[in-house]
Amino acid sequence: MKFSVADQSNGNTIHAYTDESVVVNGVSFSSSLVIMADRIIPDWRPDSFQSLCEEDFQAFVEMGPDLIVLGTGPRQQFPDPRLYRSLIDAGIGVEVMTTPAACRTYNILTSEGRKVIGALLFS
Repeated sequence: MKFSVADQSNGNTIHAYTDESVVVNGVSFSSSLVIMADRIIPDWRPDSFQSLCEEDFQAFVEMGPDLIVLGTGPRQQFPDPRLYRSLIDAGIGVEVMTTPAACRTYNILTSEGRKVIGALLFS
């Protein structure tokens, strides 16, 4: 899906997505990705939902977001809360949804100036 309006004035914006990739500022990414308004971390360590571990979430605490939007691929899957306990303890919200929904939500929250991290998985 291609977004009809994608405004980069608030930072990195997802312009299009499929089940296998996203396009951010004209660059296509097809492996797990972390996106924030001010940076992109390509090739995020977990290559699938099943490979998520505590350390993957712990790294987000130091970045100090208000919210993590976790895209779990084409199907919504909920990780064990023990995996993201460090975020809960730090008062950082976690929203879990399909990757397409996470792309849309990330763009909306970023456009509002929220400090959000999009953590996107494709399988």
